[in-house]
Amino acid sequence: MMLLKQMMRWRRFEAGMERLTRIFIAVFLLLTVALPCSAEEPGAAVKSSQLQTIDYLAIVGYMAIIVGVGVYFARREKTTEDYFLAGRRIPWWAAALSIFSTYLSAITFMSIPAKAFNANWLTVWVNIGIILVTPVTVYCVLPFFRRLNVTTIYEYLELRFSPALRVYGSLAFLVYQVSKMGIFLLLPAMALATVTGFNLYLCIVVMGLLCIVYTVMGGIEAVVWTDVLQSVVLLGGALLCVGMIFSAENFDFDKMMSVAVTEETNKFSVGDPGTGVFWYFLIGGFFIQLFPFTGDQAVAQRFLATPDTKSAARSAWAHAAMVVPASLLFFGLGTALYVFYASRPGEVPVAGQTDIIVPWFIVQQLPAGFAGLVIAGLFAATMSSVDSGMHSIATTLTNDVYSKLCPGVEDEKQLAVARIITVLAGIFGVLAAVFLTRFGLDRGSLWDLLLQVIIPIGSSLAGVFMLGVLTRRTTWYGAAAGVLVSMPMVVWFALAKDSPLPHGILKAAAGVLICMLVGYLVSLAIPGPERSLRNLTIHTVAEDEESGKQEATNE
Repeated sequence: MMLLKQMMRWRRFEAGMERLTRIFIAVFLLLTVALPCSAEEPGAAVKSSQLQTIDYLAIVGYMAIIVGVGVYFARREKTTEDYFLAGRRIPWWAAALSIFSTYLSAITFMSIPAKAFNANWLTVWVNIGIILVTPVTVYCVLPFFRRLNVTTIYEYLELRFSPALRVYGSLAFLVYQVSKMGIFLLLPAMALATVTGFNLYLCIVVMGLLCIVYTVMGGIEAVVWTDVLQSVVLLGGALLCVGMIFSAENFDFDKMMSVAVTEETNKFSVGDPGTGVFWYFLIGGFFIQLFPFTGDQAVAQRFLATPDTKSAARSAWAHAAMVVPASLLFFGLGTALYVFYASRPGEVPVAGQTDIIVPWFIVQQLPAGFAGLVIAGLFAATMSSVDSGMHSIATTLTNDVYSKLCPGVEDEKQLAVARIITVLAGIFGVLAAVFLTRFGLDRGSLWDLLLQVIIPIGSSLAGVFMLGVLTRRTTWYGAAAGVLVSMPMVVWFALAKDSPLPHGILKAAAGVLICMLVGYLVSLAIPGPERSLRNLTIHTVAEDEESGKQEATNE
């Protein structure tokens, strides 16, 4: 009888989600046509939209496909193992593309070409940091997460240090992701509203609701496979833009080189190794990428959803292999846009808005239909970051907080809780984006605000994971002390007028290193209780495999 009631409740839930999906699509179709952005609204267009009816159909059609993916995978999500990790059946190549799509947000899609348009290629070293971090991920992090068979990587912090650090890791990640979700929804929405005439709030709500619908229904499988589709659309959109530029009248490679490289400037410059700035970006890039690939559940969940450690490693290497060609594509797009508009100065966006050069070009220059598809790609890039945040928040709160507060709860109830948390996370992300619109901040100020939140959190968490994996003597007292010291120090580095750091890009490096140094020194001064370190550090894995001995932190 109880089983019958549970089945009926689940069927009502599925029916409700299907009705919600149909209602949402109908409302979206209505609002897309009915709510153009007025000049007085936030994000008002700088010029009337060039989008045609076929473009709107392309956007709506793409959104419908995304929701369809969620509906398709909804039938396979029967357990928390399915919802959180897809039964660990995600192919390595799909995991790699999902990580790529998650990491390549709409902000990146727009900001990298904008940096190349306005300056040069120096910031490419931040992307190259992914390649430098990948060996650390593959050899120092992934084996532990896979060997311990965890669902969230913060479970490792409990096994290595204490339950308190596990809860801290989950809650810190919650703040990190909600901050990202709000601004990752708002910034692309502002840019799209500016160049297309779409209503700003409509953009935010549509992207947020779409993410909620397909993520709640299809779990991590829907997230991963929509990410795969979105990565293809993103890369295809960038290639299409480059192709359109090179097909323009009087544009060829020789002209591009003659305009981009002159005696006064070199738009292809990646920095001079003989200067400090080059090394600041190289070192800073490594530490900026350290947290996403060691302590970010949204990224780690892709690795954990693959069948085994070998598959997880292959996905990490495959993602790293995408970095160079993708960087060349997006930086090259920015330089090509610079050359394209050099002979068309009257067509450039109004002064101070060259950060929207990519969506501006899409709307003004691409043929009807293609423009809509690439704009849909920008929506997709936003959603690929937001859906990952929603799902990873649900995973961490369900496993690291709810399961602690309510131990022994049956799997079906945990699955229901996870879905509820997913919905709430999406709602909070949308509300955060809407709330931020009331402050009237420009896009640059919003990005700076995000960095002031995520760098202290991310660098301290990365430092804790590195302490756990690389050292045997670090205790939970030391790890906690490292966090408590590094976070305010990084905030001070960001806000101080006379920062001791030679360059702002080194804030993440300072946070990680301060956390590790303080954590290790405090651990030496205050030894903790004995704990088994079997399979928890790089020093104890080989010893345990050979002798099965238990290691202790005060050896």
